[in-house]
Amino acid sequence: MPPEPPPSDWQFPPADTADEHGLVGIGADLEPGTLLSAYRRGLFPMPISGRRPIGWWSPDPRGVLPLESLRISRSLRQSVRRYDVRVDEAFEEVVAACADPGRDGGWITAEIRAAYGRLHRMGWAHSVEAWDRETGELAGGLYGVKVDGLFAGESMFHRRRDASKVALVGLVERLRTIGAVLLDVQWLTPHLASLGAVEIRREEYLRRLEAALRTPTSPFDAS
Repeated sequence: MPPEPPPSDWQFPPADTADEHGLVGIGADLEPGTLLSAYRRGLFPMPISGRRPIGWWSPDPRGVLPLESLRISRSLRQSVRRYDVRVDEAFEEVVAACADPGRDGGWITAEIRAAYGRLHRMGWAHSVEAWDRETGELAGGLYGVKVDGLFAGESMFHRRRDASKVALVGLVERLRTIGAVLLDVQWLTPHLASLGAVEIRREEYLRRLEAALRTPTSPFDAS
């Protein structure tokens, strides 16, 4: 387990006080202790509109990808052979690609990039990358935060066909290997649903989260 950061100066309301959109609160900061406190309470940060202010969310229903339910199509199996999957070799580049302002619905600000960079350097945030075997270039990837048996996925990107999906396959394989039990994808999208992600009620998510936070695992970045 990475070292604990100083505790947050902020107190979050319970996740079940969220409004009909899943918004629990507005404001606070993005210090490491604040972010970890939020994830442990079933919350995650995302700007409310545009790129400010920061809101703290607990949607109902919640998107999760059961680790035993990952769907790998025949074409995706073929794509897996085109990429090398690596962990934490290009965290900053992955976050920068996810934060590309040209992407539809871009929400990752410089402040958010810096915050997750701090978490990464402390050992809490991780990237999973798909590298093109022919060119050696970064083709896609994702990043998120691991706390005990929880991996909270934050964002993903691709520059080549299926590269983000291959990174997700690599993530699931890594989580199974280290003994993690909960992969949070926040909101369900058709892209994630095609890979086996489902929606569960907030109450069920919080129950699974509680169990995940009691689950010891091997280090995420262990070879």
